[in-house]
Amino acid sequence: MDTLQKAVDFFIRHQTTLSFSIVSLLTAASERVFSYVVFKCPCNSENLVYGYSFLLAPAFVLLLLGYMMNTRTWRLFTGMCSPEKHPQYCSWRTWAHFCQLFVPMTAKASVAPLTWIAVALLGANFYECAASGSNMTAHLFCKNKGNYSQEQLYKMPCDEELSAAMSSVCLSFHAQSQLIGWFLIASIMALALISTCFTHCFSPVSYLQFKFWKIYSRKEHILFETKAKERATKLAERNTNCFFEATDPAPFHTPSNEDWQKVSVSYTFNSQSQYYSMLHKYVNTDRGNDAESKEEGQELNVIEFVDEAQASVSGL
Repeated sequence: MDTLQKAVDFFIRHQTTLSFSIVSLLTAASERVFSYVVFKCPCNSENLVYGYSFLLAPAFVLLLLGYMMNTRTWRLFTGMCSPEKHPQYCSWRTWAHFCQLFVPMTAKASVAPLTWIAVALLGANFYECAASGSNMTAHLFCKNKGNYSQEQLYKMPCDEELSAAMSSVCLSFHAQSQLIGWFLIASIMALALISTCFTHCFSPVSYLQFKFWKIYSRKEHILFETKAKERATKLAERNTNCFFEATDPAPFHTPSNEDWQKVSVSYTFNSQSQYYSMLHKYVNTDRGNDAESKEEGQELNVIEFVDEAQASVSGL
């Protein structure tokens, strides 16, 4: 039992890293399956379109799926176009904040598509097919442009002997693809490190307070889910009993639409008030009705400092 609890605690502490790792592994495995089972280079004038379609189209689909599976996407868009909120979203500052929310959303959604592209480039099958369909590629990487024909380029991915013969004149498409793949991986890692250092450098909280914030967010989410299930169950039981027994319903309090809206927006950490979520702020500001809450509620809240993965877990 203790071993199981330790395993659960480890998963909770490192769930962001583990989830990204699982997504990357599944994406890499899918790319290998597509490369060896589905992909067949036509070795003709269609090489360019066919190769880049397998390289980029699945990555685009994975990017869209990443947006769809991100809870912040639906939290941001739900109810945004309702007539009641229309005046609230007209200012340029609000739209600037809205665009700022897409930065961490896009970073998280890009894990799978970037993994697909990087693995595909290292495998080289897709790029080799696409590059053989472009005469421009050969002009860039070949020393002697008179030693090949366009028809020979088309057939390179399907003819190992021809590919080996032309490798003395041209840097092989396989090598080109792997060079681009390693450059992409190095660029992503460098950008991730720089952005992480930049974010922590401008953190409004200390390291230990940041850890406390994460623990609080996780516990608040668990308790909110538990309480929400209990209340929803009781409300469903009351309504069902009243329907079948033909009785009048007993009073039952549920938050108003305005209250739900107040706790559903993204929270911006303020060092003066030090609330750790919109729910925390709501219960400590007279249900969000004091002057501070009203002033901040006039525009869309920018993203909180807690990282995107933790925010998705907290759900608040």
